[in-house]
Amino acid sequence: MSVLFASKLRFFDTTLRDGEQTPGVSLNPDQKLEIATRLAAIGVDVVEAGSAAASAGEQDAIRLISDAGLPVETCTFVRAVTSDIDYAADNGADSVHLVIPVSDLHIEKKLRKTRVQVTDMAWSSVEYAKSRGLIVELSGEDASRADLAFLKEIYSGGVERGADRLCFCDTVGLLTPEKIAAYIPPLAGIAPLSIHCHDDLGFALANTVAALKAGAACAHTTVNGLGERAGNTPFEELVMALEVLYGYHTGIKKEEIYSLSTLVSRLTGVPLPVNKAVVGEMAFTHESGIHAHGVIREPATYESIRPEQIGRKRRIVLGKHSGSASVEAALHEMKYAPNEQQLKAIVARIKDLGDSGKRVSDADLMAVADTVLAMECKPTIKLRQFTVVSGSSMIPTASVTLEVKGKEMTGAATGDGPVDAAMQVLAKSVADVADIRLEEYHVDAISGGTDALVEVTVRLSKDGKIITSRGARTDIIMASVEAMIAGMNRLLEERT
Repeated sequence: MSVLFASKLRFFDTTLRDGEQTPGVSLNPDQKLEIATRLAAIGVDVVEAGSAAASAGEQDAIRLISDAGLPVETCTFVRAVTSDIDYAADNGADSVHLVIPVSDLHIEKKLRKTRVQVTDMAWSSVEYAKSRGLIVELSGEDASRADLAFLKEIYSGGVERGADRLCFCDTVGLLTPEKIAAYIPPLAGIAPLSIHCHDDLGFALANTVAALKAGAACAHTTVNGLGERAGNTPFEELVMALEVLYGYHTGIKKEEIYSLSTLVSRLTGVPLPVNKAVVGEMAFTHESGIHAHGVIREPATYESIRPEQIGRKRRIVLGKHSGSASVEAALHEMKYAPNEQQLKAIVARIKDLGDSGKRVSDADLMAVADTVLAMECKPTIKLRQFTVVSGSSMIPTASVTLEVKGKEMTGAATGDGPVDAAMQVLAKSVADVADIRLEEYHVDAISGGTDALVEVTVRLSKDGKIITSRGARTDIIMASVEAMIAGMNRLLEERT
């Protein structure tokens, strides 16, 4: 299964530089140190800590990370400008990511210079950075739109003047794996080559893998794919793609991936997309009955990697797609042991909640289970229909049709509100059978929102006997009726 990669691929993490260029993201020096420490611990080779020339805060961050003694190379972004290189060296950076525009579009329109002028800038900057004792990674900005012959010239000259590494930047995400096959091999033969991809057209991960297969020795990545516009190659996705799809041992501590992703999300304020590969909330979450059943029996049926590999746990969520297997598994985890009929009833209610557009939480499931499992007796009373009418200019009125001991009974009553009217008519409808009193009524919303599952608890009495019963629905009146009828059935239960 193994593919011919370099014997040791390197990871150059630019979360703290290119990732921080995500609009709205700004990290202080302490936050940068916290992320850099975690990046070093997980096994990346280089941390690009920022752009030394950008601000005093960036210089503080680079110095802080450099002085922390982390087992990682501390790098900073620099332009082909002497002062940028001085900032890097003076603040303790080990290396510089020396970026020079190489496409004619950037050279002519952005810099308003010629190829010769840009070449001189690049080469003299390499020499100066080396004189300051820095490791140099010479990087071609917008390389995917540059002339290949010019790239060879500027890279070869840079290496002759001391550049330690090279970098090919797909600055606006225009590379394809086919173009990589033509560009990367001849450039990788000059010196160790990094690949730096942006995700404007969704190709960053595929292009990075293709470049590594074609001879690149290092991948530039950001945690969670942060970066300008559509972002950069996501670190977590690249690591797992190399490990799972190509059988390449990256040396990254995979079990720490999820905690790193959540840390970066929290500190940057950029939430993880729920359906993001590897680290998104739904990456190991199953609802479909077929999928959940398969995963419960054998995780590999619907999971390409085990969640534990990256420090996560599998989740089975319940909704309208849920089958009995997933509901039963969730119930057993909560220490419920329903029989077959009770499980059917619970599944039916879960599907009803799902059909109403609700995502069923653990608390919702517990409320439903408590309600169903409380209905253990043979029902004396069965609800045929009920209607409640209420409004600002009318008295709340409820009507109900019940089957009581096989006999159909219909009644109506008014109340202080629609719930009170419903309670009154239920008690009135069975008055000929038993004197049942409502002693206490309590309602809880299980979760927030106007569609919250409501749990109603009632205390009923008959001839000195008091019982507590519950109902759980998204409709408070339905939940109240359910709780009342369940309680009345228990009070009227005929034991044999």
